[in-house]
Amino acid sequence: MQQLKSRIEAVLFVTAKALSVEEIAVYLDSEPEQIEEAILELIMDYSSRDGALEIDDENGYILQVKEDYSDIVEKICPIDLSPAVLRTLLVIALKEPIRQTELVKLRSAAYEHVAELVDRGLISKHKDKNGRSINIKTTPKFAEYFKLKGDTRALARQLEQEIEEKKNAS
Repeated sequence: MQQLKSRIEAVLFVTAKALSVEEIAVYLDSEPEQIEEAILELIMDYSSRDGALEIDDENGYILQVKEDYSDIVEKICPIDLSPAVLRTLLVIALKEPIRQTELVKLRSAAYEHVAELVDRGLISKHKDKNGRSINIKTTPKFAEYFKLKGDTRALARQLEQEIEEKKNAS
């Protein structure tokens, strides 16, 4: 069982996405029942030690750094944003401050993206003077994240170029 747990740990370590029991079983050419039993033991192993890693099982199984240590990880490995979230961030940077209602008209998935960007500290939301509308703008962490200095429009143009490069690379 220890060898299977070690093999599962290796699979979870090298994959960047949550995997189902069935996917892990295929990688390891094992029965899903064996995988499930070994994963449960592995989860208990990680939770019993006071380390920085854990196996999350919310949407499949993934080896990750505990939330308490995310600030350290972000310093070493900057957050990677999806092209869709980057496009929403681009609109915010070009038009800031932008009302959330205007952003949603331009980017239909904006609510999800805004939540992610706020969580990552790249944008902030504030109610305007009338208290009804929400204005969104970039934060200093936005400039720090992209290692940029200067006005927001210049930063946004550079971001737009990065998005195009990612799009063309796909």
